[in-house]
Amino acid sequence: MDYVSALVPPVVMAVFFTGLIVTIVKTQGGANKAKEDAVVDAALARAENTRQASGERDRNADA
Repeated sequence: MDYVSALVPPVVMAVFFTGLIVTIVKTQGGANKAKEDAVVDAALARAENTRQASGERDRNADA
């Protein structure tokens, strides 16, 4: 019976991990893909603008 108790946790974790991967793959794309891409693009643009603004501020402070 020790072998059963030793095998149960890895089997349970493998089942949950497989379910997680299946869920991730199924939710890729679909109706919300454009909305999700727009959110990511906006966040990247905001981060880029912040980085450029801080770079200009640093250059102006050095002058």
